[in-house]
Amino acid sequence: MNTTIERSSSLKEQFLSDILEGLQAEPKFMQAKYFYDEQGDYIFQQIMEMESYYLTNAEMEILATQSGSIADQIALANTEFDLIELGAGDATKSIHLLKELTNRKLDFTYFPIDISAHVIADLEQRLPTQIPNLKITGLHGDYFEMLKRTATESGRRKVLLFMGANIGNMSIEEAEAFCAELKSTLSAGDMLIIGFDLKKNPKQILAAYDDPAGITSDFNINLLARINKELNGDFNLKNFEHYASYDPQSGACKSYLISLTDQEVHVGPYATVHFSKNEYIFMEISQKYALKEIEKLAEKTGFKIQKHFFDGNKYFVDTMWIVEQQTT
Repeated sequence: MNTTIERSSSLKEQFLSDILEGLQAEPKFMQAKYFYDEQGDYIFQQIMEMESYYLTNAEMEILATQSGSIADQIALANTEFDLIELGAGDATKSIHLLKELTNRKLDFTYFPIDISAHVIADLEQRLPTQIPNLKITGLHGDYFEMLKRTATESGRRKVLLFMGANIGNMSIEEAEAFCAELKSTLSAGDMLIIGFDLKKNPKQILAAYDDPAGITSDFNINLLARINKELNGDFNLKNFEHYASYDPQSGACKSYLISLTDQEVHVGPYATVHFSKNEYIFMEISQKYALKEIEKLAEKTGFKIQKHFFDGNKYFVDTMWIVEQQTT
Protein backbone atom coordinates (compact mmCIF):
# COMPACT_ATOMS: atom_id res chain seq x y z
CA MET A 1 0.00 0.00 0.00
CA ASN A 2 1.43 3.40 -0.90
CA THR A 3 1.83 6.22 1.61
CA THR A 4 -1.03 8.30 0.14
CA ILE A 5 -3.51 5.44 0.64
CA GLU A 6 -2.14 4.79 4.11
CA ARG A 7 -2.55 8.46 5.09
CA SER A 8 -6.11 8.58 3.69
CA SER A 9 -7.00 5.42 5.63
CA SER A 10 -5.50 6.83 8.82
CA LEU A 11 -7.37 10.13 8.46
CA LYS A 12 -10.66 8.30 7.86
CA GLU A 13 -10.11 6.20 10.96
CA GLN A 14 -9.44 9.34 13.00
CA PHE A 15 -12.54 11.00 11.53
CA LEU A 16 -14.66 8.00 12.54
CA SER A 17 -13.13 7.87 16.02
CA ASP A 18 -13.70 11.59 16.66
CA ILE A 19 -17.27 11.53 15.32
CA LEU A 20 -18.22 8.55 17.46
CA GLU A 21 -16.63 10.16 20.51
CA GLY A 22 -18.69 13.30 19.97
CA LEU A 23 -22.00 11.62 19.21
CA GLN A 24 -21.71 9.26 22.15
CA ALA A 25 -20.81 12.05 24.60
CA GLU A 26 -23.23 13.84 26.91
CA PRO A 27 -23.91 16.46 25.65
CA LYS A 28 -23.13 15.63 22.01
CA PHE A 29 -20.53 17.64 20.12
CA MET A 30 -18.56 17.83 16.86
CA GLN A 31 -15.02 18.98 16.14
CA ALA A 32 -14.93 22.09 13.95
CA LYS A 33 -11.96 20.90 11.89
CA TYR A 34 -14.23 18.37 10.16
CA PHE A 35 -16.42 21.05 8.58
CA TYR A 36 -13.88 21.39 5.79
CA ASP A 37 -14.40 18.70 3.17
CA GLU A 38 -14.72 19.85 -0.46
CA GLN A 39 -18.35 20.90 -0.04
CA GLY A 40 -17.59 22.51 3.32
CA ASP A 41 -14.78 24.51 1.71
CA TYR A 42 -17.22 25.68 -0.97
CA ILE A 43 -19.88 26.74 1.54
CA PHE A 44 -17.32 28.55 3.67
CA GLN A 45 -16.28 30.54 0.60
CA GLN A 46 -19.92 31.66 0.40
CA ILE A 47 -19.89 32.60 4.08
CA MET A 48 -16.79 34.75 3.60
CA GLU A 49 -18.58 36.63 0.82
CA MET A 50 -21.59 37.49 3.02
CA GLU A 51 -21.91 41.18 3.88
CA SER A 52 -22.60 40.31 7.53
CA TYR A 53 -19.45 38.18 7.83
CA TYR A 54 -17.15 41.11 8.58
CA LEU A 55 -14.15 38.98 9.59
CA THR A 56 -12.95 38.25 6.07
CA ASN A 57 -12.89 41.86 4.91
CA ALA A 58 -11.32 43.04 8.15
CA GLU A 59 -8.40 40.64 7.97
CA MET A 60 -8.14 41.04 4.21
CA GLU A 61 -7.66 44.77 4.76
CA ILE A 62 -4.81 44.08 7.18
CA LEU A 63 -2.98 41.77 4.78
CA ALA A 64 -3.68 43.88 1.69
CA THR A 65 -2.48 47.14 3.23
CA GLN A 66 0.06 46.10 5.88
CA SER A 67 1.94 43.13 4.41
CA GLY A 68 4.90 45.45 3.91
CA SER A 69 5.02 46.24 7.63
CA ILE A 70 4.57 42.55 8.52
CA ALA A 71 7.39 41.64 6.12
CA ASP A 72 9.58 44.31 7.74
CA GLN A 73 9.22 42.56 11.09
CA ILE A 74 9.87 39.10 9.62
CA ALA A 75 12.98 40.36 7.81
CA LEU A 76 14.54 41.93 10.91
CA ALA A 77 16.33 38.69 11.76
CA ASN A 78 17.91 38.68 8.26
CA THR A 79 17.93 34.87 8.07
CA GLU A 80 16.30 32.30 5.81
CA PHE A 81 13.07 30.85 7.15
CA ASP A 82 10.11 28.52 6.67
CA LEU A 83 6.71 30.22 6.43
CA ILE A 84 4.25 27.67 7.77
CA GLU A 85 0.52 28.39 7.55
CA LEU A 86 -1.81 26.36 9.76
CA GLY A 87 -5.23 25.95 8.16
CA ALA A 88 -4.18 27.64 4.93
CA GLY A 89 -7.57 27.52 3.21
CA ASP A 90 -7.49 29.18 -0.20
CA ALA A 91 -4.70 31.62 0.85
CA THR A 92 -6.62 34.63 -0.54
CA LYS A 93 -5.41 36.70 2.42
CA SER A 94 -1.94 35.27 3.00
CA ILE A 95 -1.17 35.58 -0.73
CA HIS A 96 -0.55 39.31 -0.11
CA LEU A 97 2.21 38.45 2.37
CA LEU A 98 3.57 35.71 0.10
CA LYS A 99 3.88 38.20 -2.77
CA GLU A 100 5.55 40.78 -0.54
CA LEU A 101 8.11 38.32 0.80
CA THR A 102 8.82 36.92 -2.68
CA ASN A 103 9.18 40.39 -4.22
CA ARG A 104 11.80 41.18 -1.59
CA LYS A 105 13.68 38.04 -2.67
CA LEU A 106 13.75 36.72 0.89
CA ASP A 107 14.90 33.12 1.18
CA PHE A 108 11.89 31.16 2.41
CA THR A 109 9.74 28.12 1.68
CA TYR A 110 5.98 28.22 2.13
CA PHE A 111 4.46 25.20 3.88
CA PRO A 112 0.63 25.41 3.83
CA ILE A 113 -0.92 22.87 6.21
CA ASP A 114 -4.59 21.94 6.00
CA ILE A 115 -6.84 19.06 7.05
CA SER A 116 -8.44 19.23 3.58
CA ALA A 117 -6.55 17.38 0.83
CA HIS A 118 -8.62 19.32 -1.72
CA VAL A 119 -7.28 22.63 -0.36
CA ILE A 120 -3.63 21.54 -0.45
CA ALA A 121 -3.90 20.15 -3.98
CA ASP A 122 -5.43 23.42 -5.17
CA LEU A 123 -2.74 25.56 -3.52
CA GLU A 124 0.14 23.51 -4.92
CA GLN A 125 -1.31 23.84 -8.41
CA ARG A 126 -2.47 27.46 -8.31
CA LEU A 127 0.00 29.48 -6.25
CA PRO A 128 3.14 28.86 -8.38
CA THR A 129 1.27 30.32 -11.37
CA GLN A 130 0.27 33.39 -9.34
CA ILE A 131 3.62 33.92 -7.62
CA PRO A 132 6.55 32.93 -9.84
CA ASN A 133 9.59 31.67 -7.90
CA LEU A 134 7.51 30.78 -4.85
CA LYS A 135 8.87 27.64 -3.18
CA ILE A 136 5.90 25.68 -1.84
CA THR A 137 5.47 22.30 -0.15
CA GLY A 138 1.87 21.52 0.81
CA LEU A 139 1.16 19.31 3.81
CA HIS A 140 -2.16 17.54 4.39
CA GLY A 141 -2.95 16.44 7.91
CA ASP A 142 -2.93 17.33 11.60
CA TYR A 143 -1.22 20.61 12.47
CA PHE A 144 1.22 19.26 15.02
CA GLU A 145 2.12 16.15 13.06
CA MET A 146 2.90 18.32 10.05
CA LEU A 147 4.85 20.81 12.18
CA LYS A 148 7.05 17.94 13.35
CA ARG A 149 7.55 16.98 9.72
CA THR A 150 8.69 20.48 8.75
CA ALA A 151 11.13 20.44 11.67
CA THR A 152 12.71 17.22 10.39
CA GLU A 153 12.96 18.64 6.86
CA SER A 154 14.51 21.95 7.87
CA GLY A 155 16.31 23.54 10.80
CA ARG A 156 15.58 27.03 9.54
CA ARG A 157 13.80 29.74 11.50
CA LYS A 158 10.03 29.22 11.63
CA VAL A 159 7.37 31.85 10.99
CA LEU A 160 3.93 30.38 11.71
CA LEU A 161 0.72 31.87 10.34
CA PHE A 162 -2.57 31.05 12.07
CA MET A 163 -5.01 33.40 10.38
CA GLY A 164 -8.74 33.84 9.97
CA ALA A 165 -9.54 33.77 13.71
CA ASN A 166 -9.07 29.99 13.67
CA ILE A 167 -7.95 30.31 17.28
CA GLY A 168 -11.55 31.31 17.96
CA ASN A 169 -12.69 27.75 17.19
CA MET A 170 -11.29 26.83 20.60
CA SER A 171 -12.43 27.66 24.10
CA ILE A 172 -10.07 29.93 26.02
CA GLU A 173 -8.69 26.90 27.88
CA GLU A 174 -8.15 25.02 24.62
CA ALA A 175 -6.51 28.09 23.07
CA GLU A 176 -4.07 28.27 25.98
CA ALA A 177 -3.15 24.60 25.57
CA PHE A 178 -2.85 25.02 21.79
CA CYS A 179 -0.56 28.07 22.02
CA ALA A 180 1.57 26.39 24.68
CA GLU A 181 1.97 23.34 22.43
CA LEU A 182 2.87 25.58 19.48
CA LYS A 183 5.48 27.27 21.69
CA SER A 184 6.96 23.86 22.55
CA THR A 185 7.61 23.20 18.82
CA LEU A 186 9.44 26.49 18.32
CA SER A 187 12.89 27.87 19.07
CA ALA A 188 14.24 31.27 20.08
CA GLY A 189 13.64 33.81 17.31
CA ASP A 190 10.71 31.91 15.79
CA MET A 191 7.50 33.84 15.20
CA LEU A 192 3.76 33.26 15.37
CA ILE A 193 1.37 35.58 13.51
CA ILE A 194 -2.12 34.85 14.77
CA GLY A 195 -5.53 36.35 13.98
CA PHE A 196 -8.15 37.24 16.61
CA ASP A 197 -11.68 38.55 16.17
CA LEU A 198 -12.15 41.36 18.69
CA LYS A 199 -15.14 41.87 20.96
CA LYS A 200 -17.63 44.36 19.51
CA ASN A 201 -21.38 45.03 19.27
CA PRO A 202 -23.14 41.71 20.10
CA LYS A 203 -25.71 42.16 17.31
CA GLN A 204 -22.95 42.55 14.73
CA ILE A 205 -21.24 39.38 15.93
CA LEU A 206 -24.41 37.28 16.02
CA ALA A 207 -25.41 38.40 12.51
CA ALA A 208 -22.15 36.95 11.19
CA TYR A 209 -23.12 33.47 12.43
CA ASP A 210 -26.88 33.45 11.87
CA ASP A 211 -27.48 34.84 8.40
CA PRO A 212 -31.06 34.98 7.02
CA ALA A 213 -30.05 33.17 3.81
CA GLY A 214 -29.14 30.07 5.83
CA ILE A 215 -25.60 29.70 4.50
CA THR A 216 -24.17 29.20 7.98
CA SER A 217 -26.88 26.63 8.62
CA ASP A 218 -25.87 24.79 5.44
CA PHE A 219 -22.24 24.85 6.61
CA ASN A 220 -23.11 23.17 9.90
CA ILE A 221 -25.51 20.63 8.41
CA ASN A 222 -22.96 19.73 5.74
CA LEU A 223 -20.95 17.95 8.44
CA LEU A 224 -23.87 15.56 8.92
CA ALA A 225 -23.95 15.05 5.14
CA ARG A 226 -20.21 14.30 5.26
CA ILE A 227 -20.81 11.64 7.92
CA ASN A 228 -23.49 10.11 5.68
CA LYS A 229 -21.16 10.08 2.69
CA GLU A 230 -17.87 9.02 4.26
CA LEU A 231 -18.98 6.91 7.24
CA ASN A 232 -22.19 5.43 5.82
CA GLY A 233 -24.40 7.41 8.19
CA ASP A 234 -28.13 7.91 7.76
CA PHE A 235 -28.76 11.38 9.22
CA ASN A 236 -31.99 12.92 7.91
CA LEU A 237 -30.70 16.44 7.37
CA LYS A 238 -34.22 17.92 7.52
CA ASN A 239 -34.53 16.72 11.10
CA PHE A 240 -31.95 19.23 12.37
CA GLU A 241 -32.03 23.00 12.69
CA HIS A 242 -29.15 25.45 13.15
CA TYR A 243 -29.10 27.72 16.22
CA ALA A 244 -26.48 30.35 17.15
CA SER A 245 -25.96 32.39 20.34
CA TYR A 246 -23.49 35.01 21.58
CA ASP A 247 -22.54 35.92 25.16
CA PRO A 248 -20.86 39.35 25.25
CA GLN A 249 -19.45 38.76 28.73
CA SER A 250 -17.45 35.64 27.92
CA GLY A 251 -17.02 36.46 24.22
CA ALA A 252 -18.27 32.99 23.23
CA CYS A 253 -20.33 32.73 20.04
CA LYS A 254 -21.64 29.17 19.81
CA SER A 255 -23.40 27.17 17.10
CA TYR A 256 -25.65 24.15 17.63
CA LEU A 257 -27.76 21.75 15.62
CA ILE A 258 -31.11 21.06 17.29
CA SER A 259 -32.91 17.75 16.79
CA LEU A 260 -36.47 18.55 15.69
CA THR A 261 -37.82 15.16 16.67
CA ASP A 262 -37.13 11.99 18.63
CA GLN A 263 -34.96 9.98 16.27
CA GLU A 264 -32.38 7.25 15.87
CA VAL A 265 -29.34 7.68 13.64
CA HIS A 266 -26.81 5.08 12.53
CA VAL A 267 -23.18 5.68 11.72
CA GLY A 268 -22.55 2.70 9.45
CA PRO A 269 -22.25 -0.50 11.48
CA TYR A 270 -20.28 1.31 14.18
CA ALA A 271 -22.90 3.02 16.32
CA THR A 272 -26.59 3.76 16.83
CA VAL A 273 -27.20 7.24 18.20
CA HIS A 274 -30.44 8.29 19.91
CA PHE A 275 -31.70 11.89 19.82
CA SER A 276 -34.51 13.32 21.87
CA LYS A 277 -36.64 16.12 20.46
CA ASN A 278 -34.88 19.48 21.09
CA GLU A 279 -31.61 17.77 22.02
CA TYR A 280 -28.59 19.63 20.62
CA ILE A 281 -25.23 18.87 19.07
CA PHE A 282 -22.66 21.51 19.99
CA MET A 283 -21.02 22.27 16.63
CA GLU A 284 -18.46 25.02 17.20
CA ILE A 285 -17.37 27.99 19.22
CA SER A 286 -16.21 31.29 17.71
CA GLN A 287 -14.45 32.96 20.62
CA LYS A 288 -14.04 36.74 20.63
CA TYR A 289 -11.29 38.50 22.55
CA ALA A 290 -10.51 41.84 24.14
CA LEU A 291 -6.97 43.06 23.44
CA LYS A 292 -5.96 42.60 27.09
CA GLU A 293 -7.11 38.97 26.90
CA ILE A 294 -4.92 38.41 23.83
CA GLU A 295 -1.91 39.90 25.59
CA LYS A 296 -2.57 37.71 28.63
CA LEU A 297 -2.77 34.62 26.41
CA ALA A 298 0.58 35.40 24.79
CA GLU A 299 2.30 35.97 28.13
CA LYS A 300 0.76 32.90 29.75
CA THR A 301 1.93 30.60 26.93
CA GLY A 302 5.51 31.88 26.76
CA PHE A 303 5.43 34.36 23.88
CA LYS A 304 6.35 38.03 23.72
CA ILE A 305 4.13 40.31 21.62
CA GLN A 306 6.16 42.09 18.98
CA LYS A 307 3.43 44.08 17.21
CA HIS A 308 -0.32 44.31 16.62
CA PHE A 309 -1.82 44.92 13.15
CA PHE A 310 -5.43 46.21 13.13
CA ASP A 311 -7.96 46.88 10.40
CA GLY A 312 -9.30 50.43 10.17
CA ASN A 313 -12.41 49.66 12.25
CA LYS A 314 -10.47 47.65 14.85
CA TYR A 315 -12.81 44.72 14.31
CA PHE A 316 -9.87 42.34 13.98
CA VAL A 317 -6.18 42.02 14.87
CA ASP A 318 -3.32 39.99 13.43
CA THR A 319 -0.80 39.96 16.22
CA MET A 320 2.87 38.99 15.92
CA TRP A 321 4.38 37.00 18.76
CA ILE A 322 8.02 35.98 19.10
CA VAL A 323 9.87 33.32 21.07
CA GLU A 324 12.53 35.01 23.12
CA GLN A 325 15.99 33.68 23.87
CA GLN A 326 15.93 31.86 27.18
CA THR A 327 18.10 33.43 29.84
CA THR A 328 19.93 31.30 32.35
